[in-house]
Amino acid sequence: MPKIHVLEKQVTELIAAGEVVERPSSVIKELVENSIDSGASIVTVEIRRGGVTYIRVTDNGCGIAREDVATAFLRHATSKVREKDDLDAILTLGFRGEALASISAVSRVDLITRTADSSIGTHYSSEGGSDVEIEDAGCPLGTTITARDLFFNVPARMKFLKKDTAEGNSVAGLMDKIALSHPEISFRLIREGKEVLHTPGDGKLSSAIYAVFGKEFSGALLPVDYTLGGIRVHGYISSPIASRPNRSMQNFFINGRFVRSRTACVALEEAYKGAIMVGKFPACVLHIQLPSSVVDVNVHPAKLEVRFVNERPVFDAVYHGVKSAVTASRDMKSVDLAQHARRPVDPYKPDVVVKPQQMVLNQPPKTETVKPMPAPVVKSAPVIKTSKKEAEAPYEPPVDMPPMPHTFSDSTEREGKPQLESICTSIERVLEAEPQPVTKPEVRTEEPPLPQPPETEPVPPAWEETPVQTEAVQENPESNAQPETCLVPETERDLPRMAHKVIGEAFDTYIILEYDAQTLMFIDKHAAHERLLYEKLKRREEAAMAQTLLVPVTVTMDKNEYTAVLQNLSVFEQAGFDVEDFGSGTVLVRSAPLNLNGADIKDSVLEMAGYLEENKTDATTEHMDWLYHNIACRAAIKGGNASKKEELIALAEELEANPDVRYCPHGRPIYVMLKKRTLEKEFGRV
Repeated sequence: MPKIHVLEKQVTELIAAGEVVERPSSVIKELVENSIDSGASIVTVEIRRGGVTYIRVTDNGCGIAREDVATAFLRHATSKVREKDDLDAILTLGFRGEALASISAVSRVDLITRTADSSIGTHYSSEGGSDVEIEDAGCPLGTTITARDLFFNVPARMKFLKKDTAEGNSVAGLMDKIALSHPEISFRLIREGKEVLHTPGDGKLSSAIYAVFGKEFSGALLPVDYTLGGIRVHGYISSPIASRPNRSMQNFFINGRFVRSRTACVALEEAYKGAIMVGKFPACVLHIQLPSSVVDVNVHPAKLEVRFVNERPVFDAVYHGVKSAVTASRDMKSVDLAQHARRPVDPYKPDVVVKPQQMVLNQPPKTETVKPMPAPVVKSAPVIKTSKKEAEAPYEPPVDMPPMPHTFSDSTEREGKPQLESICTSIERVLEAEPQPVTKPEVRTEEPPLPQPPETEPVPPAWEETPVQTEAVQENPESNAQPETCLVPETERDLPRMAHKVIGEAFDTYIILEYDAQTLMFIDKHAAHERLLYEKLKRREEAAMAQTLLVPVTVTMDKNEYTAVLQNLSVFEQAGFDVEDFGSGTVLVRSAPLNLNGADIKDSVLEMAGYLEENKTDATTEHMDWLYHNIACRAAIKGGNASKKEELIALAEELEANPDVRYCPHGRPIYVMLKKRTLEKEFGRV
């Protein structure tokens, strides 16, 4: 049988280091926490090659006395805990006394430190856990620790490290969390000689959030400050209209320590119920302050999880604090109609001179004042019938009638309606007085003639359609029924033909189709369109249908998701996205698949980033399949939005051409059948 023996010191240190030091970010976490515990107000972190070859942490804290420097690198040596009762009320970030010993066991360490009561500092060197030298040194107040060549003596651990970019982004994500946990400290992160993070350290959490996440994220936050049962919850939460597709931006801090708390997460999302869409998640930066005696922080090797004596008071404090902030907010999505509307002419402005004009049909109109309008532009214009006496009277133009606008958009329909009624009245009077066919007038201007459409596809101007409505009124002058518009309505002969008859649409979601003489078919238009787009994407038919954005979309995300995106740029390219690094947790989207608008582009990229971060394997086929699902779902016709009959017929025809398409990518049925006999039974006809 094997003999039991005691391990050598070097072996035990390497084993212990494996529990504390996993990657460069683990080293920085331990060193920065020591700097915070030392009372520093400025902490600077510098890394090279992701922290694998070079890490330096500098602070202006209290420093370490010369006689304690060598002791600090021994295992379980600490100044924060003296007896077992201290473990029940831990107020510092570090307390185990393992950090320096573990770091020095797997790297080459240099320490320079000086206390306030000493005029000369101390320089200490260690390599692989062995002391090299200790000597005097000139240095400012505080401590500077440099760790080089991480895992130089443990090659087996070195091969498990990721690329330098990924390790550097992990360090950046860690520094973001630490900066948010202590806004009263100014943090700097220098990466490859470039400063990527600098917080002001003014004690304002909002300033730290702005420095970490930028203007877009910090501008959509709601303040929270609530106390319940001795537990204070304060910080910021995202407004309901700024929800996100995942939980990556939920940050909880308990007594200044970043933790992953399931209790706080559930309380946060419960408070948002009814305020955000299903499948969306709120973002937050929340600090929870409670007595140290009711929370145990010594339950996780990396101290990322805590345990509460009673979770209910914490849940209630977070829930009611967030709920009150969400209820008090009055954020609503607003649309700037001025950006989409055509600005009408204002005749009352002093710098605009507008003269009354009269429309004369027997003279060629001037192209610079009146242009032919396509029929679909005018939606409704009543035909006003006049008496014979009124028709014989000479026409007098309105006194202050402004010139007729060239086109009528939705935003200017209200202003143009009185003018349109006056014009229709004028036309009606002239035609009743002299009933004769209206011919197309010649346009004589000094400007070059406009290009004419082909003879095979003539496009008549709007005034040629007027006699159709006028003649109908003249044939039946006593009828009270008047047509709704003076233009010819669209007829069924213009609609596309198909084998089955499209009856209409129910609830702006379901297409009603008469499949045959005995069957009705109900089609979920969103599910059908989503599956058809998904099949096209899989066949790469839509690969070239990417749209270049006029204004690139910036997407801010968590550093882990940011790393996942940069490592899978080829996956985004195959899906139709042109994504490039914009620095500091932000990517720039320059092109996206067709039919995706700005909001959908941002949400799609965030969802893809979250998916890639969770599924870190190299199963590219699975990645692409999920991405196609996501793009098809967002680009498809939305249920609840009215569609034109041509769109419904085209969708039904495309579905008819793909008989194998029966379910959407999520597994829901696309259509259901209803037999005529079933209806007859309901009405008692059989």
